[in-house]
Amino acid sequence: MPSLHDTRYYHLHHPVDLMTEFTVCESLGYSVSPYLRALAMEKTYGALLGDRLREKGILRQGCRLCEIGGGYGSLMRGLLEAHGDLVNRVAMVDLSRVLLGRQQRALNPWKGRVSFVLGDALDLMPAISGVDLFLINEMIGDLPVWTHLHPNDLPPEAAALIDRYRLGIPEGGLFHFNIGAIRLVESICRKDVPAFISEHASDPIIPREMPFLVRGLAPGGWPREIRLTAHSEYTIRFSHLEQVARALGRKVETGSLLKLIGYSNVEKARFIFNARACSTDEQALVFEFLDHVREYRWMIIQ
Repeated sequence: MPSLHDTRYYHLHHPVDLMTEFTVCESLGYSVSPYLRALAMEKTYGALLGDRLREKGILRQGCRLCEIGGGYGSLMRGLLEAHGDLVNRVAMVDLSRVLLGRQQRALNPWKGRVSFVLGDALDLMPAISGVDLFLINEMIGDLPVWTHLHPNDLPPEAAALIDRYRLGIPEGGLFHFNIGAIRLVESICRKDVPAFISEHASDPIIPREMPFLVRGLAPGGWPREIRLTAHSEYTIRFSHLEQVARALGRKVETGSLLKLIGYSNVEKARFIFNARACSTDEQALVFEFLDHVREYRWMIIQ
């Protein structure tokens, strides 16, 4: 039976605790992170992301940023620590009052340049203006998802989007459909503003030099449920988001998040991932990180 999965009640009314789930931005959020040490990486995730966005010319002098669903503020803190000289203003938009409070504390050193907005991004997007770059990191998996759909019995809203953008769906059997993520991408594209998006992908891109990471995954698959404490989120079919953005006249670049952050110790990764028997804490951290991040994709809309 089709149903619309929605986490808004959870984020509005529960004391959200990101420490009960794996996130890249928290794992690599501090210079003293054991994950950074185990991976032999020096920069936090926010600093690394800032480097890449700067290289691509979309993080530039006087930039006004808007991060949607900023968690504990770790990504933005790292970005401002490394590239704050480029940033004019920051708007943090979040549905959770608890998380917005954490972001305020994390970004207190830049309080003169940061504003905090409590609200649903899907509702607020039409009113957001004066932004040069959107950051949407590990958040779109929480947006509404139509679950247990059959190709021959689609809800009108899902059928309209599938038809409008000629989105591929299975010929038979049940599947999930990332309707909230698609709606958010539509809104971003209509703003004509660049955006960075990252999340668990149902159609991950595995680095060419690390083919062993595909073990146990289903590349090209459909969104699956990820059960977490008191709620669930869903992986994202990035190929659908690409089709929507291109249909709306935007350029799209996408790839493996593991490649984007620059982890390249192939031999160490191969040994640890294939052995699946970690004899040290360092190996256990590397395995845990690779096992999660291999499924992540990033996408830049320009």
